[in-house]
Amino acid sequence: MHIEPGVVTGAKIVLSYATAAGAGAIGLKMAWDAIKEKGLVSLAMRTVAAAVMVFSFFQLLPHYPVGVSEVHFILGSTLFLVFGAAPAALGLAIGLAIQSFFLAPFDIPQFGMNLTTLLVPLFGLKMIADRIIPASTRYVDLSYKQTLVLSAAFQAGVVAWVGFWAFYGQGFGAENLVNVSTFGIAYMAVILIEPLADLAILFLAKTMDKGLPVALVTPRLFNAA
Repeated sequence: MHIEPGVVTGAKIVLSYATAAGAGAIGLKMAWDAIKEKGLVSLAMRTVAAAVMVFSFFQLLPHYPVGVSEVHFILGSTLFLVFGAAPAALGLAIGLAIQSFFLAPFDIPQFGMNLTTLLVPLFGLKMIADRIIPASTRYVDLSYKQTLVLSAAFQAGVVAWVGFWAFYGQGFGAENLVNVSTFGIAYMAVILIEPLADLAILFLAKTMDKGLPVALVTPRLFNAA
């Protein structure tokens, strides 16, 4: 996952440090709430599992450069529904850091932008989930429509932030408009596929209701609020 090098340069890149710091602070607050809810061990287990999945998504699933960034199957809504908001956020941050600092050092200058682009849409997804999923509904019982809304919200957030960084760094010239539009259109494939992945994983989790360690998943996966 990366914004292409050179999209934002010079003093402008300082903004990405500020947005990443803000997103990180929100993620840490969520982590503290998760510790109070299920304890540090559960948060650590879910975070490690999420980070492994994120790294796998980045490196193993198909990904290809389009316009100003890369199209990835990040499956942010899947991470949220299985592990919860805080472990998903920490997993995204850790997976991105491992990729950037160890496998793609050319991404390090863009790390703040990439982190913001992943975390802020996840926080938006959580807000939408809190509004559209009744308290009496377990995540394993979600409908396709509900998972589609969550997936579309996350992916739309990613596209919006990529567009923001591109326009912020390169302006509104014709070439940049084409690059951003091409990237946004390419992401439609992710929006179409991710809800199906969500439902498949939720169905698998439902069949393993008694076999999954409760510390490894979010309480909402099998229990109403």
